[in-house]
Amino acid sequence: MFSRIASSGRFLASRAISSAVRTQQAHTLPPLPYAYDALAPIINKDIMELHHKKHHQTYVNNLNATEEKLAEAHEKGDVISMIGLQSALKFNGGGHINHCIFWEILSPGGGGVPAGDLGEAITRDFGSFDKMKDKLSAASIGIQGSGWGWLGYQKNIGSLTIATCANQDPLEPTTGLVPLFGIDVWEHAYYLQYKNVRPDYVKQIWNVANWENVAERYRKAIAQSPA
Repeated sequence: MFSRIASSGRFLASRAISSAVRTQQAHTLPPLPYAYDALAPIINKDIMELHHKKHHQTYVNNLNATEEKLAEAHEKGDVISMIGLQSALKFNGGGHINHCIFWEILSPGGGGVPAGDLGEAITRDFGSFDKMKDKLSAASIGIQGSGWGWLGYQKNIGSLTIATCANQDPLEPTTGLVPLFGIDVWEHAYYLQYKNVRPDYVKQIWNVANWENVAERYRKAIAQSPA
């Protein structure tokens, strides 16, 4: 009798979780905070349209489809399928997370050198803004294949660091670092304009860096850090 009750309880809990997943609002493509040609000549209109409308939209579509499949597998108690879907969840979920950040940390009025608390933290942890810039640029250029270079915040020790992630692996779930500024080095982010010369793209992207947005991310990361 107890076994039946326990089994029934697990079934009802599974149905409840699956129902919650199915009824949650689907992920959507966020609008760009500027026009498609606003970052030109650093990143041209054709790249921005392709990157946003096609590539980011594909991550969103595939993420929604993966979550639907996860809900179905969970409802059936199909652990093998649930495990098998984790790579798709990481890739498409990461692609969505990464690009939502990416659009906001770029700005047509960007560039220059960050000031305030962020600027002071960069100088403290890297020696100067230029040294941080050189380190992140080198790390991003050196990524084998596709991926992201990141300036991240280590909440446990309260410092900034440079990290890279392969493919669309999201920084925080992968490394524990809070993403502040990222450089997308997938070829679709630059090939139409810079061909296969990744260093030229990485050099130029600093001219559209939105340091106000990055500084706000830094402030939020500090606020969420352990006391």
